[in-house]
Amino acid sequence: MTAHDDPFEEMLTELARRREEFRDLRHVPKDFVDRLKRLGLYRSSAPQRFGGEPMPPADFLRRIERISAVDGSTGWVASFGCALVYLGSLPLDTQARLYADGPDVVLAGGLFPVQEATPTRHGFLLNGRWKFASGCVAADILVVGIPGDDSTSGKPRGALVPPERLRVVRDWDVVGMQATGSFDLVAEDVEVAREWTFIRGGAPVIDEPLYRYPAITYSAQALAVVSAGVARAALDLAEGTGAGRAGITGAPKLADRAYYRAGIAEAEAALRSARAYFYEATGEAWQAVTDGGAVSDEQNAHLRLSAAHLARVGAEVVAKVVSLSGTAAIHRAHPLPALLGDVMVVQEHAFLSPAMYDAAGAVLMGRPPTVPAFR
Repeated sequence: MTAHDDPFEEMLTELARRREEFRDLRHVPKDFVDRLKRLGLYRSSAPQRFGGEPMPPADFLRRIERISAVDGSTGWVASFGCALVYLGSLPLDTQARLYADGPDVVLAGGLFPVQEATPTRHGFLLNGRWKFASGCVAADILVVGIPGDDSTSGKPRGALVPPERLRVVRDWDVVGMQATGSFDLVAEDVEVAREWTFIRGGAPVIDEPLYRYPAITYSAQALAVVSAGVARAALDLAEGTGAGRAGITGAPKLADRAYYRAGIAEAEAALRSARAYFYEATGEAWQAVTDGGAVSDEQNAHLRLSAAHLARVGAEVVAKVVSLSGTAAIHRAHPLPALLGDVMVVQEHAFLSPAMYDAAGAVLMGRPPTVPAFR
């Protein structure tokens, strides 16, 4: 099968052609998100009972990695194709209504900062402003974060709101992930019925394999793998056109310099090693699920640790490529500055912070995790 016969490869070709357009827009437009829908990325975490076609986590993550190697922002937006597992704790009747028109539902939103919600007879009255609603302009349904209560054991709630009931503030002006459309969402006296809220990290009412895989952990993995794709793009550049560059001083081409060859080889080994751990942990956890069991706390710790580690290694790899590439990489038109900006954003996400190393270490030593929402 050639690229012209493979819809996924055709999508990547279009993405390569349009990524600058997306950066100028500051978001991935709806027509391209619709194309991702047609490839099944958004039904990949919808419940099978509602027409979804759940995808093993490793398969989904590899697709996000491939997209991110072409454009990190689009990979980031596409990564939320796994987010429907968050909604597993919604009442079944609500889920039936959510998927009434089909399983290709695009979920986006901003869970933080958690905003106060006034209880009403039927649910909650929302007022507030939420940050980082990546992909919100092309979403079918939006989620915002509101406080929990005694009935949620202190865990925050998510409230689902149709896009037309929230105001989008297009204030996304950043040096990396410029096309994620991570705008602010504003609610002004928006009432949400209680049955359209869910407990973040709550027990799912869907009994299907993917819904036994830890939802928050899966989201962290989907974000982390974007870093691997961006780092792959940087290494491909360094080993291809970058290696053939000669300096203006008459020095040898980069590929003819020992420090360049050794540095790029070290970066290659680091990325491949981090990926191997990441996918190994994913495979072991998924095997536990498909065997009819549950993901253990130790397995979850390895999932979170390998995700945080992959995000960090990806950033280090791109930074190393930049540092080895000489003055070419200081120009705005060169691809490396954009790759560096993208990959630095990934490791800044709270799910992938350095605190995950301590939390994972605690669990592996038989102690409670040291951060909330670890699984």
